[in-house]
Amino acid sequence: MGGRPTNPFSARRRGLRPRPARLARSSSPDSRIARRVATRAARAVTIPIGDSDAIGCTPTNGRGPLAQTRQRQRTRSRDDDAPIIPILARKVREVEQKAQKNKLGPTNRTKFQVIALLMREERARVKNAADIEPAARAELLKRLDGIAQILAKTAARDTSLIALLEPDASVGQVAQRFRRDWLIESGAELSPDELIITREPEPVAAPAENQVVPRSVRSFQLANPFLAPDFKAAQPVVPVRRLANWELLGPLFKSFEQGSGGQAATMELPEAPKLDRLSPRGLELMNHQARFIESAREGHRTFLLADEPGLGKTAQSVLAASVANAYPLLAVVPNVVKMNWAREVERWTPHRRATVIHGDGDSLDAFADVVVVNYDVLDRHMSWLATMGFRGMVVDEAHFIKNLQSQRSKNVLALADRIRKTAPGGDPLLLALTGTPLINDVDDFRAIWQFLGWIDGDKPAPELLRKLEETGLTPADHGFYAEARRSVIDLGIVRRRKVDVAADLPAKRIADLPVELDDELGRSIRAAERELGHRLATRFRALVENRGLRVGDLDEDLRDQFIRAVAHAELEESKSAKSGENVFTMVRKIGQAKAGLAADYAAQLARSTGKVVFFAKHIDVMDQAEAAFASRELKTVSIRGDQTALARQAAIDAFNNDPEVAVVVASLTAAGVGVNLQAASNVVLAELSWTSAEQTQAIDRVHRIGQDEPVTAWRIIAAHTVDARIAELIDQKQGLAARALDGSDVEPGSADSVQLDALQHLLRQALDGAL
Repeated sequence: MGGRPTNPFSARRRGLRPRPARLARSSSPDSRIARRVATRAARAVTIPIGDSDAIGCTPTNGRGPLAQTRQRQRTRSRDDDAPIIPILARKVREVEQKAQKNKLGPTNRTKFQVIALLMREERARVKNAADIEPAARAELLKRLDGIAQILAKTAARDTSLIALLEPDASVGQVAQRFRRDWLIESGAELSPDELIITREPEPVAAPAENQVVPRSVRSFQLANPFLAPDFKAAQPVVPVRRLANWELLGPLFKSFEQGSGGQAATMELPEAPKLDRLSPRGLELMNHQARFIESAREGHRTFLLADEPGLGKTAQSVLAASVANAYPLLAVVPNVVKMNWAREVERWTPHRRATVIHGDGDSLDAFADVVVVNYDVLDRHMSWLATMGFRGMVVDEAHFIKNLQSQRSKNVLALADRIRKTAPGGDPLLLALTGTPLINDVDDFRAIWQFLGWIDGDKPAPELLRKLEETGLTPADHGFYAEARRSVIDLGIVRRRKVDVAADLPAKRIADLPVELDDELGRSIRAAERELGHRLATRFRALVENRGLRVGDLDEDLRDQFIRAVAHAELEESKSAKSGENVFTMVRKIGQAKAGLAADYAAQLARSTGKVVFFAKHIDVMDQAEAAFASRELKTVSIRGDQTALARQAAIDAFNNDPEVAVVVASLTAAGVGVNLQAASNVVLAELSWTSAEQTQAIDRVHRIGQDEPVTAWRIIAAHTVDARIAELIDQKQGLAARALDGSDVEPGSADSVQLDALQHLLRQALDGAL
């Protein structure tokens, strides 16, 4: 693994003087390898340049001894100042050649990352080294620039490589080994810590001083002073015979890196029950969902659910917890989907209660069946979450924990370890959900496998070790990798794509994603809604009193008439208003507040499923989204109303034909008609339209003849604001069209505009004291 040790004879020919590495005494395999490689490098004995007889050399190509001596002196001086540079130059060419052939696998991606890291380290060293002459320094920096140019060209071919250069990109053990071996090959002196690649540190919970304990948690602890007794059976002792002295984690990762031989990474699932007895009234499970839930019902307890977005991973998790009786259940999720999680729990399991942790947890219901917390506030709640006696844990977008060095990952893994130890029977339900389990390298599996209990640090856990022993093979045997891959998959990897289950899916569906606006802008929006509602209520009371009536004496019909009249007057004034708060400015502010969350979700979709169409209504929301995509190194194009026809068509062609373009940021009005964007099957509606027709037209830019996959439109909705009511009103308008044109048997909705209905909604809330 890594580069080859320096050959002592080739070192003499080049005139290199490798420096012996300082070696730490250790019995670990890594340290023995490091000492062996460094010793070989240190054996390169320096021989006087002019003594050609000492190494058996004779003049060649008509060059005399003096010319040879000068050439060797130049070579020695060039490489002695920075012996790592020729190694990096050779490695970067290897990576470049793989990229040109579209064969840039995980190993070469790791090499790309290590080359970039070492190049930056070497550039800083060369710039600050006092013993390097200015001319030599300029030459070395020029050579490093050449390496940087090759890296840039390679990243331009595969833009996903750029993520490896981000500050928070994890440097796995494979990358650490490459770095160590290449430095040893260059003759660098390494510290004992650099020579020995140790296992990842054990997960550690956040420090106690950062903790909060919500009031309802104290009530829960008083009501439940004792956790359920631990009936966990002793861990089985696995007799290790063939694999006793083998390092197994590397070969396990390699078994996935080498490919599948055409076999999908999905465990065998039972057939779906003939009758759907789990879905509540009005909902129905799809076949692929039912098969997964049936596996949990039959007793399987650990899953890496890697279905593509749009296949209902949240619903599958909620119902799997139900059939496994994994309550109380902890769900650790990104901020953008935590409200959706609570809604899905109540939608699919109406007899269960969900609670969401916001901030310090003041609104938390500790007696709920499902506790939903986002990664960003998890560290504040570690102390009490570890005492709740959870029987199950779900980690949504599990690739968020891929960096084992981050506090986020340590917190998640520490909680999972606690749940495994305290769950009755020691058999909790553990679900890792992600459409992109691998982003940079197969080493990204490490954190997820550790969360699921499939590995223990740098070795397989007992169950996986038993499966590997049962194969009767070792990593030296030809068939080991295929069997090892199957052993891991059988532990619970489930992966389905849209095209695999297309028969289960509707051709087009709209999925609402409620988000919580809990920042300063969100609070100002709710305050503006209250102010508008109270203003409408004041006008309502004044209108009633001017008619000589009392508000309390109005019947329902007369009350509705007054409400409609007040809302209509407000709407007409808002259309001509140049300043002040009204329904239009409020909805625009909501769009601005949602822009970052919507872009974040669209970026996740782009990373996991490919191209995404991002629709917004206002220019500032589009600008904010494009800046967010740029910060995530995602290439975008834009479709706006002020473009020329040529620029507009160029953007459409780039999105449909250029594999590097991940997202098109489109105006709802400018790109809603006459545009073909069927290269994508996922649409994100960051802002809601005022008409159902405009929304339908936008989605149909993707859902059109020639589309091979089912289309999912994700509506980002600001929870607890008028945004949620607008979404309902748009759906009602679509129902009206379905009733009038398609013969569908749906209830007729209001004939008023969405704006008018939204204002009436705010007025009713104010009158009822809900605002």
